[in-house]
Amino acid sequence: KRYGYIIWRRAWIPVLLAVGVLAITLLTRQTPPPTYTTTMRFTVGVKPQEIAGQYSYDSYYAWLSSEYLADDLTAIVSSQAFADDINRRLADRGSSVRIPPGIVSGVTVAEKQHRILRLNVSWGNAQELADISAAVVDVLQEDSPRYLAQLGTPGALIQIIDQPSPPAEVPPSLTQRLELPVRLGLALAAGVALAFLLEYLDDSVRDRSDLEALGLPVLAEIPKK
Repeated sequence: KRYGYIIWRRAWIPVLLAVGVLAITLLTRQTPPPTYTTTMRFTVGVKPQEIAGQYSYDSYYAWLSSEYLADDLTAIVSSQAFADDINRRLADRGSSVRIPPGIVSGVTVAEKQHRILRLNVSWGNAQELADISAAVVDVLQEDSPRYLAQLGTPGALIQIIDQPSPPAEVPPSLTQRLELPVRLGLALAAGVALAFLLEYLDDSVRDRSDLEALGLPVLAEIPKK
């Protein structure tokens, strides 16, 4: 009960701190530019060599080769060389957009006979992202023999199974959503702590409880009204 009374009497301190933090945050906060993302999927496979009437482990080795190949492709799509190829495709399309390496990222998913390569592309403009994703598809499908030869699997196949999805805006991150509530919570907590500190340092007498806390007898109390 005493703690509640202290907080109530000095409630202006945490409220003032919270209002100050809110005002400063709103005045200095910079809204990040929107980011859009799109995804597409490709199959990556190595065709096994089949010999009529003879069993071999070619299917297993083909699956294993597809796994290694897909993993290597996830590294290639984020390379400078891949970005240069995309930029050339964009220039051929008449686009002035140029991307740095790392804009395209990939993950792989295992299937029975092949691997699925899923690519994610993020960019700050929806229309430019559509051009970039189209260039990615062109590079992987038309220039794939060159990449496959570099990886030692010239007989492999890369085929698109899901065209690039419509560009979708990326929602704010958890950090961005929690930034203001966390700041306000810390301001309120600091205000409450400051209120208790001031109460501890304050030696003035306001009511009979203050006298009783000092061990002094209360002979009479004059009502406020």
